[in-house]
Amino acid sequence: MLIIMEQGEYEKLLERAYSALPKEALTKERFEMPVADSFIQGQKTNVKNFGSILKTIRREPEHMLKYITKEIGTQATTQEDRLVLNGKFTSKQVNDIFTNYIRMYVLCHECSRPDTKIADEHGVKLLKCEACGASSPVKRL
Repeated sequence: MLIIMEQGEYEKLLERAYSALPKEALTKERFEMPVADSFIQGQKTNVKNFGSILKTIRREPEHMLKYITKEIGTQATTQEDRLVLNGKFTSKQVNDIFTNYIRMYVLCHECSRPDTKIADEHGVKLLKCEACGASSPVKRL
């Protein structure tokens, strides 16, 4: 079926479609993966900028802490804006864990934007994108 419309009608429909999109979908800013600023002090590893990383990725500290402790196999606590891990871990190890968390639980699996939130629907954890509207299941911690 072929629909013929005038040029003005098409442009009106296009404008209407663009106005229905969320503002986040129209911006072209690039997300930069936050880098953990970590150092070893005695038998513990400290991440100085843990609070700012959480603000950047818009996640609760409890969720990320649970992921980190499962992945790294040690206890972790927060002190003010710092993360303290029991054990000695290189900066690369810490950043790899943070990067994996961001890929699994922050970046949209469809459009790769960080404008997401984790929602629980009928017992299933979903990563919902506020930019493109996609939903994808994520592994429960």
